[in-house]
Amino acid sequence: MSHTVKQLHIVPAAARLEHVRYAIRDMAVLAEQLAREGKSILSLNIGDPLIFDFQTPPHMITAVEKAMRDGLNGYGPSLGFPEAVESIRAEAERKGIRNIQSVFLTAGVSEALDICLTALVNAGENVLTPCPDYPMYSAVLAKLGTRPNSYLLDEQNEWQPDLADISRKIDSGTRGIVVGNPNNPTGAVYSRKTLERIVELARRHNLVIFADEIYDKLILDGEPHVSLASLAPDVPVVTFNGLSKGYLVPGWRVGWGVVSGNATALKPYIEGIHQLLRARLCSNYPQQFAVRPALEGPQDHLAEVRQKLRARRDLTVNACNSIPHMSCVAPRGAFYAFPKIDIPESDEQFAKKLLLEKHVLIVHGTGFGQAPGTQHVRIVFLPNEATLARAYDGIRDFMTEHYS
Repeated sequence: MSHTVKQLHIVPAAARLEHVRYAIRDMAVLAEQLAREGKSILSLNIGDPLIFDFQTPPHMITAVEKAMRDGLNGYGPSLGFPEAVESIRAEAERKGIRNIQSVFLTAGVSEALDICLTALVNAGENVLTPCPDYPMYSAVLAKLGTRPNSYLLDEQNEWQPDLADISRKIDSGTRGIVVGNPNNPTGAVYSRKTLERIVELARRHNLVIFADEIYDKLILDGEPHVSLASLAPDVPVVTFNGLSKGYLVPGWRVGWGVVSGNATALKPYIEGIHQLLRARLCSNYPQQFAVRPALEGPQDHLAEVRQKLRARRDLTVNACNSIPHMSCVAPRGAFYAFPKIDIPESDEQFAKKLLLEKHVLIVHGTGFGQAPGTQHVRIVFLPNEATLARAYDGIRDFMTEHYS
């Protein structure tokens, strides 16, 4: 019997993936290879507190265990467990958010962002995203076939959004603006005045504001966090938050969205969001039973978390500002720093060579975007002070060996 030999048909990936990047995980692939070779890696690349000396509050674990033992392991309501939804609504109201039209739970803020952008933006339209930004924003928009439209964050002004640049970038196809506060990767916390100016622009140009506030519990210098939606009861705002960072459970994937603004104006958009929420059935159900204990229960862990992060932030800023060819604006929230590097090669080459030679894992600034003509790296300062000190000694030695 003879068989016809068919030519192998390569299955191409969709063209929409061309602009989808996630440098945080991409750099980790090289680090994993080195680790398999027996190298000890100093990891300053990923914002997962539980890899380091932070622990989930026990009362949240107890709540989820009870839910599982009680048999609550099936599908849940598409918008979320009603008790969790009401706790999130109450938390938003405590932060001054009014005109709340919808609250829903998702598999982390990433799913909330994906669903809310998908429900709003048509191919060829655009949403303003910060530069630098968290790569998920641009990845979702690339998938949706939108036009890139980034606005600059001003390094000379503590990484506050460049309001003039935002104004210049708004065009007839602009549907919304993403505002991350506190910001990843810079650690910036935006002033009330800056947020009020963004609200004015959104109101004038009929934009939806996507306010990513997942780090709102991690303000390091004592000032209160201003929730953007609290300044704009008439403007359409989707406020994203969740348990991952402030409540130390990133792997549980418990996020949410709070939609606020004029009910009549928002009605068709909210119906679109709910349609997509129904289509994906529900988010993780047992973990939703930790929402009320988290938001309404003991908050003792936060003081210790912020104390650790302040000490590690100060160590990081002092080190970066003393290392040759490096300078750093002090972050005021979250657990990221975004120092500038002044070297003749690209920041991606720098990050890879640093990993190969000193086994220090950071992420190159091009993975987040940056102003033309500048180069940066992102540092996660979650590790303890001894680990950070070793890593910064490695960076100092690398700079001295290569660029002195």
